[in-house]
Amino acid sequence: MPKITRASIMTLEEYAKTRQDFRTKVMLHKKNRRIPLGKNITLIFENELTIRYQIQEMLRIEKVFEEEGIIDEIEAYKELVPDGKNWKATMMIEYPDPVVRADKLAKLIGVENKVWVKIENYDPVFAIADEDLDRSTEEKTSAVHFLRFEFNQDMVKALHKGASLSMGIDHPAYLEQIKQVNELTRASLVTDLDI
Repeated sequence: MPKITRASIMTLEEYAKTRQDFRTKVMLHKKNRRIPLGKNITLIFENELTIRYQIQEMLRIEKVFEEEGIIDEIEAYKELVPDGKNWKATMMIEYPDPVVRADKLAKLIGVENKVWVKIENYDPVFAIADEDLDRSTEEKTSAVHFLRFEFNQDMVKALHKGASLSMGIDHPAYLEQIKQVNELTRASLVTDLDI
């Protein structure tokens, strides 16, 4: 699997010249990696391209051009890139109304641990959430979580051979399921897994 390295990060000047084309490429790529689970929770499956884009944008916004700052950004984001035997996703909980959002986040404590993916005949794989820091308190959960789905080699092989894929959330306050992830999305996600 591709890794983000210092060599893969453009200078601010290089990025300024290619930003619009690069952004268009990334947005097209993300289209098949964005999975709504119901109306209010979305998973965005990250990979080297999406995270490299995030780093480039952060460097641009913060006007970071010194080597130490660039390395710090790479270090901050590199754990969000899958390593060939897992998927990594950003989970966003979205309620437009702030009052409703506050109420729902209080009711959705622990939802990040109830997200699952299922490969055909295998048991569901539940997310390992927020490994960098806890994003929930006793009062509420965060609107953003980082998830990792870890697979064994048999599951990876099954996906490469065309096994169906479903996803869902089993939280008492939020029950959702996609019985079959569409083929374009499934195919995009399979590219993150090494046989």
